[in-house]
Amino acid sequence: MVLRAHLAEMGETMNREWSLKELYTGYEDEAFQRDMKKLEEAIAAYNAAVSKLDTEHAAEGLRRALLCGDEAELLAQKLYVFCGLSQAADTRDMDAASYLEKILLLLSGTSKADTRLEKFVAGLPEHEAVIASDEVLTEYAFRLRRMRENAKYKLGEEAEELAAKLDLSGGSAWSNLQSYLTSTVRIAYGEGEVTLSEIRNLAYDRDPKVRREAYEAELAGYEKIKDSVAFSLNSIKQQVLTMTKLRGYESPLDMTLKKSMMKRETLDAMLAAMKEYFPRFRQYLRRKGELLGHSDGLPWYELFAPMGESSRTFTTEEARDYLIGLFEGFAPDLAEMVRRAFDEAWIDFYPREGKAGGAFCQELYPLRQSRILTNFGGTLSDVVTLAHELGHAYHNQQIFGHRIGNTNYSMPVAETASTFNETVVMDAAIGAASGEEKIALIESQLQDVTQILCDIYSRYLFETAVFEEKQEGFLSADRLKELMLSAQKEAYGDGLDEKFLHPYMWVCKGHYYSSGLSFYNFPYAFGGLFARGLHEQYRREGEAFLPKYRALLNATPVSTVEEAALTAGIDLSSPEFFRSSLESYARRADEFVELTGGRR
Repeated sequence: MVLRAHLAEMGETMNREWSLKELYTGYEDEAFQRDMKKLEEAIAAYNAAVSKLDTEHAAEGLRRALLCGDEAELLAQKLYVFCGLSQAADTRDMDAASYLEKILLLLSGTSKADTRLEKFVAGLPEHEAVIASDEVLTEYAFRLRRMRENAKYKLGEEAEELAAKLDLSGGSAWSNLQSYLTSTVRIAYGEGEVTLSEIRNLAYDRDPKVRREAYEAELAGYEKIKDSVAFSLNSIKQQVLTMTKLRGYESPLDMTLKKSMMKRETLDAMLAAMKEYFPRFRQYLRRKGELLGHSDGLPWYELFAPMGESSRTFTTEEARDYLIGLFEGFAPDLAEMVRRAFDEAWIDFYPREGKAGGAFCQELYPLRQSRILTNFGGTLSDVVTLAHELGHAYHNQQIFGHRIGNTNYSMPVAETASTFNETVVMDAAIGAASGEEKIALIESQLQDVTQILCDIYSRYLFETAVFEEKQEGFLSADRLKELMLSAQKEAYGDGLDEKFLHPYMWVCKGHYYSSGLSFYNFPYAFGGLFARGLHEQYRREGEAFLPKYRALLNATPVSTVEEAALTAGIDLSSPEFFRSSLESYARRADEFVELTGGRR
């Protein structure tokens, strides 16, 4: 209420909540109810089109099936997004929950047809000739080729349906158990109890006594649930190993890389470059430890300790003007999109009762727009979050020219434009700051960089070790703790105090608990380094870089990661590109050490 009163005094007149009326005015809207019926019809038409596929009329049948699929997907996205955004704006919206369930149930009716379509495409004897014979098929060439490639990892229609159903009581159920346990466990702290998220948030407190006590309380709290969560992790990883073998992948990592449309050579090049630069970031960690009174490296509970002072605040109007001013010098079309996002109510800004936490961006393909949720508090960090989500919206703008079935890009490139925007804002803010504020901003950036490098690498090492040892038997909670500590020591080295690491990071990170998505870690490192490397290229090339950047973003849904990078002249098979990213971050680490009076 204090913030809102302050904003009122500043004369802020901007939209505070997003507008969804461009989709529907409500659940009773005739258009909404009509589209629900049309979705059923579109799914039936898609299923029928797939059932009629035959090799004699392959091009004509494929065209019809894909266009029917487009129509169903367009309706499903419009309906699902409206309900999903309505629920995010008010999590108490039970109508949204009910309709979301109905839509998902309708969409589940395409699973057999999807498998049949992939099988048909894979079996076409004149695959390339069929694609070249039709304009629509040519637009979908990348997708059709991936269907052909992925078909060899399919189990067949009946088996795929069975696997999906068994997962509900298998991997998904174990995942739900981990989520339930970590969200409901009570942590003894002070004279009472708090939630796990509350105790973890105290890692950012300015009081060092609070940070250490919260860390100790957090570790003690995991003792209550460690064995149950260990069973969850073992069961999920065993299911992944089983399905990996049945489908014919070489390993869970191989499966993830193929789903990510990324080569092992790219991953190896990135990891090699990261290892080269770890010493520079460990030096930053040790210096931060010294400043906080620690002589043996930084204790884990000090990783997120705030440094320096940064008190600048923004109204949303000031945030708009600040971002437009920055982006006009980089990409005028990005600045214009930002103006539209603020002026046309694309953004839901403020926290309120019932509203979802955090921040996200949702594409609205039917409108060629996006919607952004934030919980804006007026700090520079909130402005950076806005820039991040607007980066996703800009990425969306670059792919709206594709057919709707060509708008899904892979996990490694998903954070490209968003992280690029963050870099633009943070570099400008650091460049304009001085004294304690500059130290605070640089250290905040280095916290994030350390997470995408050292922490992500430790998670990658841990998950690799878990898959290797799981093939030999059950991993107890104590063994999982040992593997986590080993991974942290290798990743952080002497940057952290080995007496104060975090043996339970495997309990609280939901990324490990998916039966359909393993190694949900290295894409974060790739995204951060890819975006930073692109920014370094922009610094070298200036305006000449912008057409390449747009082309790269446009290519992400219809190319492999490596092919998309080549549109900007980047070879990802060599560590050199990643070194350019890491060197720019390492200079920040050096600057922090120098500004705080340390020795490099």
